[in-house]
Amino acid sequence: MPQESKGQRKTVDRVMHEFKHGELESSRGGKVKSRKQAVAIALSEAGASRDQSPAQKRRSYRRTKSKEAHGQTAMQEKEGKRAKTRNQLEEEARRRDIPGRSKMNKAQLERALRGH
Repeated sequence: MPQESKGQRKTVDRVMHEFKHGELESSRGGKVKSRKQAVAIALSEAGASRDQSPAQKRRSYRRTKSKEAHGQTAMQEKEGKRAKTRNQLEEEARRRDIPGRSKMNKAQLERALRGH
């Protein structure tokens, strides 16, 4: 069993969860029905596949983490938890006329919008 980081383990768990709930799609867009294929996709997305070079592993892992951060995974899209960017949050704060918004970071903007 290959060593996996905590982040890679979470990615594998998320992909297998999507498979279990019928949300996992192949690159062609069809639903994944094979557990073997789901495991291969999970390891590939986590950058833990033995069939990838170290550079490909880093690229896959980076792309996956970006997808997760932007709410573009199948699970997040289904639950409607699409993460907003800092610019989108600042636009919302501008509409609500929250003072000091231009100097706030993303976490501060989220807190200000929740409390307002």
